[in-house]
Amino acid sequence: PSHGLPPQRMVDAVVDDVRARTYASILDTHKMFLANYSQRDPLHSESRSLRMSVKIGDEFSHVQKMPPPKSQPAKKRAKVAVDVEEDKEKTEVKVTVEDADEDTEMDKLIDKAAKRPGEKRSAGALVEYKGPPAHKAGAVGGGMIQRYSAHQQLILKARSKRMKKPKWHAPWKLMRVISGHLGWVRSVAVDPTNEWFATGSADRTIKIWDLASGSLKLTLTGHINTVMGLAVSNRYPYLFSVGNDKLVKCWDLEQNKVVRHYHGHLSGVFSCAIHPTQDLLITGGRDSTARVWDIRTKAEAFVLGGHTNCVSSLCAQGAKPQVITGSHDNTIRLWDLTKGATHATLTNHKKSVRGMLIHPKEYTFCSGAADNLKVWKCPDGVFMRNVSGHNAIVNCIAVNRDNVLVSGADNGTIHFWDWKSGWCFQDLQVKPQPGSLDSECGIYAMAFDMTGSRLITCEADKSIKVWREDESATPETHPLNWKPSTKLNRRF
Repeated sequence: PSHGLPPQRMVDAVVDDVRARTYASILDTHKMFLANYSQRDPLHSESRSLRMSVKIGDEFSHVQKMPPPKSQPAKKRAKVAVDVEEDKEKTEVKVTVEDADEDTEMDKLIDKAAKRPGEKRSAGALVEYKGPPAHKAGAVGGGMIQRYSAHQQLILKARSKRMKKPKWHAPWKLMRVISGHLGWVRSVAVDPTNEWFATGSADRTIKIWDLASGSLKLTLTGHINTVMGLAVSNRYPYLFSVGNDKLVKCWDLEQNKVVRHYHGHLSGVFSCAIHPTQDLLITGGRDSTARVWDIRTKAEAFVLGGHTNCVSSLCAQGAKPQVITGSHDNTIRLWDLTKGATHATLTNHKKSVRGMLIHPKEYTFCSGAADNLKVWKCPDGVFMRNVSGHNAIVNCIAVNRDNVLVSGADNGTIHFWDWKSGWCFQDLQVKPQPGSLDSECGIYAMAFDMTGSRLITCEADKSIKVWREDESATPETHPLNWKPSTKLNRRF
């Protein structure tokens, strides 16, 4: 009822009433919990005991079996006791009742967590020391600490068997620096006949270089943005290029012109690969899809959707899985082209997967990211091992038939690894060419030639560098400084 009040005054009265009731409720709540203010919630005894037992087992497992303390002569014990009494007189320590209770409670908790059922413990030790085994008593000695239990020794033995000694590889050195592009060099592809290689750049051009001499043979123009990926067909005289302009082009190298366009990507295209046995082109881009094209008819055979971010790397092979894609959503997807669907999704990486390759001789593939290089087994993507140590944003990886794995990063570092063992036998820091900034030393793309004896890297200083093995190096002049690692290998 309005009681004859105007509407605005009635609304004000209701608001004042709500404010008064809210304030009264706050006061009641404050009075209710004032007594327990700044007090901790009571701890659950069982959970606290379990936490303490786990912590003790984790931090003190290597010193659980300690030798008994050596007995001291009576005179020395008396002297120590006198010194302790003098120190007590000099130093007064005030201990409150709460601290004493807390220490007593903690001691009880430690005793309860460390004590096992049916086990007698000596005073002051977490676990009773029983001495070395009988068959090792002579070898170990009575006063020596037994470092590892039998179970731990078995684990260490099995670990040492798993660790492979790396094969010796000759170190690599810079052979040639090629200049000619006017922008960052973002992609490279080598001719199957091993006569030339092509590079794509941020200057929107594709340049063909002679592999033997490094001289420029041809410049192809047609893209209107950065050329991000290149692929050379081993069945036709075709060169395929993709770029940030959403374009996928097919170049006829006999006529040196574009003969086909593949339309369908909704944003920039970052990577491309050619199927080795079928007339299929696979491209991946910023629209989070990988698209499969029929080279001849320009038809879009499949749209491989499932990633939630850019498809930054991909590769194709004749056996299953025929297409493998890596994305900025930190996942790798293995695709079944007969169904056009995902065969498996690998989520082990914690960073964007920017590099991908298939081993030329093994039925395996490798992925590169900022957290690790990971080796996987086909066809189901079973994780095999990590290749750790390149602590940078890895943009590209390459491998040759001699099992030399190479990774290039944003900070201009190149690491050379032994494929079998994951041992880094060489790491290099490239220098930007004169006239470039010190920060322009990133490695954006790399590829081995068909023989595996030359490595081509594309860099942010607008240059192309060619590397080769040091022919004068021997195991005597460059020994393999390898020691088994004491760190456990991560199994994921």
